[in-house]
Amino acid sequence: MSIRILIVAVILFLIDLYVFQGVKLLIQSRSVSTQRIVVWTYWTISALAISVLLLGQVIDWHTWPKALRVYTFAMIFVIYLTKIFITVFMLLDDIIRLFRYIFGWLAIKFSSSKEVSETFRISRLDFLVKTGFIVGAIPFFSLIYGMLKGAYNYKIHRTKIAFKDLPEEFEGLKMVQISDLHTGSFNTTEHLARAVELIMEEKPDVIFFTGDLVNDLHTEALPFKEIFQRLKAPHGVFSILGNHDYGDYYKWPDINSKIENLDKLKSFHSEVGWNLLLNEHTYLEKNGAKIGLIGVENYSGKKNFSRYGDMKIATKDYEVQGVNILLSHDPSHWNTEITNDYKFIDLTLSGHTHGMQFGIEIPGFKWSPVQYMYKQWADLYEQEHQKLYVNRGLGFLGYPGRVGILPEISVFNLTKA
Repeated sequence: MSIRILIVAVILFLIDLYVFQGVKLLIQSRSVSTQRIVVWTYWTISALAISVLLLGQVIDWHTWPKALRVYTFAMIFVIYLTKIFITVFMLLDDIIRLFRYIFGWLAIKFSSSKEVSETFRISRLDFLVKTGFIVGAIPFFSLIYGMLKGAYNYKIHRTKIAFKDLPEEFEGLKMVQISDLHTGSFNTTEHLARAVELIMEEKPDVIFFTGDLVNDLHTEALPFKEIFQRLKAPHGVFSILGNHDYGDYYKWPDINSKIENLDKLKSFHSEVGWNLLLNEHTYLEKNGAKIGLIGVENYSGKKNFSRYGDMKIATKDYEVQGVNILLSHDPSHWNTEITNDYKFIDLTLSGHTHGMQFGIEIPGFKWSPVQYMYKQWADLYEQEHQKLYVNRGLGFLGYPGRVGILPEISVFNLTKA
């Protein structure tokens, strides 16, 4: 068993024990039978959560039924995130109690009055503890809502993009981008089927998919084959691979199994009618005019992610056009290579970040924890004449929901500047 998992289990137990002190305070005025029910329920849920983590080290969690696996780990995450919020307020309460104790001790030491010792009774502050539980309830119910509704509340983001050298033949070209489908996270096909309907209602001229079709295995995409075949556009559907498509996060029995999985995933793109670009380029053509299109395999500016992409190979014999579009899954690729060495790339389309599936997005303001890891994490960015659009993703990974940062279908209309 992994030492890391054991350490995590111990930390979670300590959090449980600490929060339980607050639970006891809240139920102390209740009947004995109510207290027993609350205590039994609290420790049963805590024991089950920690047992699941430990059991996952004995029985490969990939073999668990998908729905059971996804929602079990999601609920563990939701429960302990809630407890962490509660812990913060209880720690604040304990810090106040510590200072009260110190001042009380000093007062007793330098005073002979009995009244002083009675003044400094060190009990928990009901207000702070109750506030902690109320504040903890906010992320709890928000995350539950995100699982039930937010994950499938598809939003269409419309963006008009102007290019100085756009050929007049492509004026008004409508492009749709989707990204990070993570088909392995879906328990049914109905939600992505509805997303495909929304895409086709836009009547796009061309469709781009910017990686992460699966979580790990090519088989995750198979139930969606007929649905993805419905994606059609006059100029075609073009796709690339994301970091999850290579199977790098799965425990394979041998290297040949991993290679076979990737080969079958690549074939799947072709079977559904998508043009998979593997460090290569092509052109959108209309009446003799062209827009250049380059697709690279996953390339990250972060050291902990893979670098299969090769721009030198992808642009070999490439003819620079008035407008040149790059499909690259990881947005950190943009500042790592594109803005420095490939100035002719006018627009890069990326995904990967999911907007962390959590944040705040209102007109004129957006925030997500992911912005502390990625400089460009959602929407349109510009540097001189070059542009980058980061799609928020259509699927989800890990936590099976979205709060604030909703699943996205990007619609672009091209115009001449």
